[in-house]
Amino acid sequence: MPATKPKARSPGSESMGTRVWLYSILLTLQYGAQPIISKSCIRRDVIVTSSVLTCEIAKVISALFVMAKDGTLKKVYKEWTLVGALTASGLPAAIYALQNSLLQISYRNLDSLTFSMLNQTKIFFTALFTFFLLRQKQSIQQIGALFLLIIAAVLLSIGEGSNKGSTGVNADQVLFYGIIPVLVASVLSGLASALCQWASQVNKRSSYLMTVEMSIVGSLCMLASTFKSPDGEAIKQHGFFYGWTPLTVIPVLFNAFGGILVGLVTSHAGGVRKGFVIVSALLVTALLQFIFEGKPPSMYCLVSLPLVVSSISIYQKYPYPIKKKEH
Repeated sequence: MPATKPKARSPGSESMGTRVWLYSILLTLQYGAQPIISKSCIRRDVIVTSSVLTCEIAKVISALFVMAKDGTLKKVYKEWTLVGALTASGLPAAIYALQNSLLQISYRNLDSLTFSMLNQTKIFFTALFTFFLLRQKQSIQQIGALFLLIIAAVLLSIGEGSNKGSTGVNADQVLFYGIIPVLVASVLSGLASALCQWASQVNKRSSYLMTVEMSIVGSLCMLASTFKSPDGEAIKQHGFFYGWTPLTVIPVLFNAFGGILVGLVTSHAGGVRKGFVIVSALLVTALLQFIFEGKPPSMYCLVSLPLVVSSISIYQKYPYPIKKKEH
C-alpha cells in the first residue's frame, strides 16, 4: 500500500497562524509597556474610574470602526439580540467584574508575594475550563509546559513583590479575606476566559462585537459602583477629567488597543495562549524598566526567562494528537 502524502497546509491556515502570532506579539508588547507608559503619562491625582471608563469608550469606538470598515457592522446590527449578547458577553463581563472585586479584597489582606503566587493559578483554571467547555485537550508535554509557565510566573511575582512586606492581619482574616477570594477570582478568570473562547470559536461571535458588548456591560457595572465609592465622590467634587493632561490620553488609548488584541488572541488562539502572553509580558516590562529606568532585572527574572521560552516552545511543538478515525 503506497504511503500517503501529508496534507499541505492551506494558505488560509498559514495566514491565520501568522496573524495569531502577530496578535500575540503585539499583545505581549502592549502588556509589557503599559505599566511604563502609564507611570510616565498619568498623574497620581487622576481618578482611576475616569481613565478606565474612557478606555472602555475608546475600545467600543475602535471596535465599531473596524466592523464598519470590514462591512460586518450592518450584518451584526440586523442579527443582534439582547439575549444573545447577554449569553455570549454579558455573563463573562459580569464574571470579570466580580473577579476584580474579589482581587481588590484579597490584595488588602495578603502580602504581595502570596497574592501574586496564588493569582497565577488562573492559567491552570483556564486550561481546565477550556477542556470542560470546549473539549480542548492538552498533551502531557503541554501540561508540563503549563506547569513551567506557572513556575516562571511565580518567580516573576516573587521578584516584583519581594520589596513589599506583610499586611499584619490575623490568620483567619488571611484565609477568609485573602486566600479564598484570590483562589475564587482565579477560578472565575479561567471560566470567563473559556466562555469568551466558546462564544467566539463555537458560537462564531465576532471578537469585535464581544469587545463592544463586554466594554458596555463592564462600564455599566463600574458606573453603578461609583454611587458609593471614593472615585464617585471625587468625580462629583472635581469633575470627570480631574488631573488629566494631553499625555494621559496616550496610555488610555494604548490600553484600549490592548483590549482589542485580547479579544483577537482569545478568539483565534484561546485563553491558554493568552496566559503565555501575560507571563511573557512581565519579562518585557523588566526589560523596558532596565532600558528606560536603569533598573536591572532581578535574579528571579533571569531564572524565569528560559522557563518562559521553554514552556512556549514545548506547548507549540507538542499539541494534543488527534486520532484519525479508521474507515
